[in-house]
Amino acid sequence: MKKPILLLLLFFFAFLFSFAQGVISGTVVDAETKQPLEGASVFAQNTTKGTLTGKDGTFHLRLDKGGYEINVTFTGYASKTINLELTGDRTFNLELQKGDNTLGEVIIKNTAEVPDGWAKYGDFFLKHFIGATPNGDSCTLLNPQALKFLYFKRNDRLKVLATEPLQIQNRTLGYNLRYELDSFVFFFKTALNSYRGKCLFLPMEGDSVQQAMWQQKRKETYQGSRLHFLRSYFDSTLAQEGFAVDLYKPSKYEPFATLKNPYDTAYYFFNDTTATAELYFPVKASITYTKKAPEKRYLQQQGLPLDVPRQISYVDLSDGILIKANGYFTDQKSWVNQGYWSWKNLADQLPYDYELDDR
Repeated sequence: MKKPILLLLLFFFAFLFSFAQGVISGTVVDAETKQPLEGASVFAQNTTKGTLTGKDGTFHLRLDKGGYEINVTFTGYASKTINLELTGDRTFNLELQKGDNTLGEVIIKNTAEVPDGWAKYGDFFLKHFIGATPNGDSCTLLNPQALKFLYFKRNDRLKVLATEPLQIQNRTLGYNLRYELDSFVFFFKTALNSYRGKCLFLPMEGDSVQQAMWQQKRKETYQGSRLHFLRSYFDSTLAQEGFAVDLYKPSKYEPFATLKNPYDTAYYFFNDTTATAELYFPVKASITYTKKAPEKRYLQQQGLPLDVPRQISYVDLSDGILIKANGYFTDQKSWVNQGYWSWKNLADQLPYDYELDDR
């Protein structure tokens, strides 16, 4: 009797495993000639999942079910982006258009380029793009020659572009990052900056000791992060996970008032049909993580008392966002960080397919 039961259990778990995953596949070809493009990059934004097309232009990419932004790129061609909710296998036959101008040609013709840009702004860029955190200390940009720096005197603005994907090593978290930088912009008058791009996380190879160290550092980085917050909101576990939400409501005592029910339908709605959480704050929100103090370096750099007990971040949502179970959300342009999360840049980001090890 034991053998049939064992087989039944194996079949059941295999069924669950297959149900929890899906495969996207298809072809990538030149839009005009219809010839296959070998070596085109197909990857899910901010995950460890990516692949290259074969000689016949075909690709296969296995993903856990959830929300993803799929990016398809090939040198000399305009890239394509697909936003999808993966609920099963999907097939895409994609045609890429050749670009009218390469980025290099555009930059060379632009008189705003700073000839000695890396020498003048390299460290500044790394601080605001990769980050000035302890994790940032162990990151190395391997191809700085890909960066082009443009300064616009009229509005005191620095813009950074790249002629190829940036190759970044994060030795603390154990990832090699392939970052396709769209642009980095810094306004010196207001000290505000923003950057946009697409990132593929490639896990480093290492022995068991290194793997254990990376796993621990990833767990520490995850705790209190925006990814942790969004997953907790989706799972309705904000309080249990240590998050509190306050909304801007100035008074003579406090500028923020506690949002007693963060799942009030005025701010949050879960759509059972699409398995998507809809979130919108009509005013600035203060997000407090109660289980961990801010890093000392952050307090020192911000001129804050070193005994501040909790991490506090601020969020402005210009529009509502849709959150998936893995923490991916759209539209990402709607979200603006201030406070602690704004101090955490690329060096402290984890992929959407990161899984917390509770051991």
